[in-house]
Amino acid sequence: MLSVTFLAVSLFGAVQLAAAQSSLYGQCGGINWTGSTTCSSGTCTKLNDWYYQCLPGSGSAAATTTTSTRASSSTTRSSTSASSTPSSVLSGLPRLKGVNEAGYDFTVYTNGSFSGTGVDPPAGQFTHFASQGVNAFRVPFAWQLMTPTLGGTIDSAFWTRYDKTVQQGLATGAYVILDLHNYARWNNAIINQGGPTTAQYASLWSQVATKYASNPKIIFGIMNEPHDLPAIAPWVQSVQAAVNAIRAAGATSQIILIPGSSWSSAQALPTEAGPQLLTVTDPAGGVSKLVFDVHKYLDSDNSGTHDECVTDNISVFQTLVNWLKQNNRQAILSETGGGHTQSCYTALNSQLAFIKNNYPTMLGFTVWSAGSFNTAYELSVTPNADGTDNQLWIQAVKPNL
Repeated sequence: MLSVTFLAVSLFGAVQLAAAQSSLYGQCGGINWTGSTTCSSGTCTKLNDWYYQCLPGSGSAAATTTTSTRASSSTTRSSTSASSTPSSVLSGLPRLKGVNEAGYDFTVYTNGSFSGTGVDPPAGQFTHFASQGVNAFRVPFAWQLMTPTLGGTIDSAFWTRYDKTVQQGLATGAYVILDLHNYARWNNAIINQGGPTTAQYASLWSQVATKYASNPKIIFGIMNEPHDLPAIAPWVQSVQAAVNAIRAAGATSQIILIPGSSWSSAQALPTEAGPQLLTVTDPAGGVSKLVFDVHKYLDSDNSGTHDECVTDNISVFQTLVNWLKQNNRQAILSETGGGHTQSCYTALNSQLAFIKNNYPTMLGFTVWSAGSFNTAYELSVTPNADGTDNQLWIQAVKPNL
């Protein structure tokens, strides 16, 4: 029989050894990583240069800690910059860094009504932004342009215009987000709550998904900024119907972006619609291709209508990241922006750096907005007439591409 003293020493040594190793799904390597490079369970597997993770089964060899000359401010902003999300629930997409190409959404009102014809985003912007590292374009559209009759078929004339723009984005090698920009409404009536039925809503996505079913670089943004919903549960049913319709159309490889309520608020998601939206299932299997779609602006009332920024939203996004990790999910910031002021140059840069450093939990961002907005618009990142970029883009966005 071992003596009590020897047994205690042996157990102490075992505890020290276990503490020195990373646990299953813990980080075990990557640029600037100073912790353990061995796993108490699983194999240390490279997910990207910045993040190696202990995963079940076989994988790459144990990580070799890598050093970097990158400025410490960009790598240590968040203590949770490396995600602990298991790879089995990650989307597999690279970090998305992009911009909205607005125009087909012009005159869509927040009550879901529409009175225009849309404006085609300038073709040259796609190569302009892609040359700087942009790899994602979000292209909003009005429901009434796509299907002029509720529940009806796609308008062929509009489809020709819209698809031409989408193809311009795809031609750069980027991902393109198809964004239905109707606020969960059609003409002031809410989907599945007195307005369009889930079948009418799903019909739109069935038709769109059929046309892009074979293209893995299409991302389906199933609704922009639902807000003031009388109840969350009917919206969750509508989301499920759209997901089912997209998959039934044969589009089984693409990411689907699912928004919460309160204008797709990043702040509200963890406590409002998020818990119920976690129940949405994917007929394609798992949840790795269902990514939460969030928005957050930096002005005094989070409306994106003021020139000055008052926050960089770091505390909001830290809370969101924590919630996403707890539930093994991802989100993308598909709308954010600022005015042409020093406060916004600083705050937007800070916010986007946080999003960048929290990949893959935060899949990335698409800034609002370029496209057919003129350069006088307070949140415009539309290039100047001479082809140069404005200071908001140069100082806040470009450093995070």
